[in-house]
Amino acid sequence: MSLKISTWIDLDADAREAILQRPAASSDAPIRDSVISIIGRVREQGDPAIRELTAQHDDAHFDLLGVDDDELAVAEAELNSNALAAIDLAIANVRRFHEAQLPAQISIETMPGVRCERLSHAIDSVGLYVPAGTAPLPSAAIMLAVPAAIAGCPTRVMCTPPRPDGSADPAVLVAASRSGVSDIFKIGGAQAIAAMAYGTESVPKVCKIFGPGNTWVTCAKTIVSSDPAGAAIDMPAGPSELLVIADRDASADFVAADLLSQAEHGVDSQVILLTTDAEFARQVQGVIESQLERLSRVEIVLKSLANSKAIIVQDIAMAVAISNRYAPEHLILQVAAPRDALSGIRNAGSVFVGPWTPESVGDYCSGTNHVLPTNGFAKSHSGLGVEQFRRNMTVQELTPEGLAGISEAVMELARLEGLDAHAAAVRRRLDVL
Repeated sequence: MSLKISTWIDLDADAREAILQRPAASSDAPIRDSVISIIGRVREQGDPAIRELTAQHDDAHFDLLGVDDDELAVAEAELNSNALAAIDLAIANVRRFHEAQLPAQISIETMPGVRCERLSHAIDSVGLYVPAGTAPLPSAAIMLAVPAAIAGCPTRVMCTPPRPDGSADPAVLVAASRSGVSDIFKIGGAQAIAAMAYGTESVPKVCKIFGPGNTWVTCAKTIVSSDPAGAAIDMPAGPSELLVIADRDASADFVAADLLSQAEHGVDSQVILLTTDAEFARQVQGVIESQLERLSRVEIVLKSLANSKAIIVQDIAMAVAISNRYAPEHLILQVAAPRDALSGIRNAGSVFVGPWTPESVGDYCSGTNHVLPTNGFAKSHSGLGVEQFRRNMTVQELTPEGLAGISEAVMELARLEGLDAHAAAVRRRLDVL
């Protein structure tokens, strides 16, 4: 099975809407009911509930939820020098890019005697979730932990699912530790989100939770974020997706490899090719078929490709317009003048420019963050960065002269809104000047 090819100008409005639909989400009512039950158990029973749920869902039985120094040492010993070097390179590049994102403080005088400031502070405590479903994700540990450390969050808690033997994935542990996280817990699924949102005997309560996950994790994040006693979350999350814009001179081999690299994430992932050349689309189809034979996750890829398609467009401008409408998590520009095309892109989580920039580099170690908005939320949300680990606070300070200069406007606006006490708070100060 490969990409189904359609021509955009041959589609009516309904067909265009349909072709850009994401795979249907599987977050049905029974899952939500189960997640609510899990959250309730963790809130009421704490650590004992987590141990029971871990045995039930992960088939792992152990008493100590946290990862101690001995386990970290064993994890590091399991990785070879190449793995450690790759982790260190990723951390260094991600740190370098994210350090440049630290916000500058703002302090300006909006009029004589009226000073306004904007101060930035790290969020007091954050929870980082690193999944380990069909594949462990040490890269996710880096993408979450490095900006949290740069932002200066005092409490940084990480949860990741255990393996049946009671240990956590060694690469995830090493990546987390080397990225500055010391409080690591072997907890997965909705119970991990509940533990971080409400706290238990072992797991500190956090103010905000970050990280990707399956339907259960996503549902749990949504539920705790709507509870004032719970925790905020980073962004809406969903299955991974990639859109490629390519012209006839692009490499079919490169484009097929990029599409497959994203399709292997999960059965509900989606990849889309927008191209100006129908023959190129057919070439990509053929190359996908040949490259599939060498992939270890071929069954996952085939199911993902069932959600995917190739769309023939008249020109690059049309491709850019369609891409902005779709708002992909990842966007690759494989066209003759990619920087020109980039100038028209408004809605995308992360953009990969030119033939030598596979999406894989952003997933791992170019320096950008791979925690990105999916399901069209790139129209209104940014990818993860240092700013999401901080909060901003405004400050104002007036001199007597400043208050006198601004007072008439304040009192007039208060009168327009019928808020006499607002005006009186200014008038009483003027009376003693």
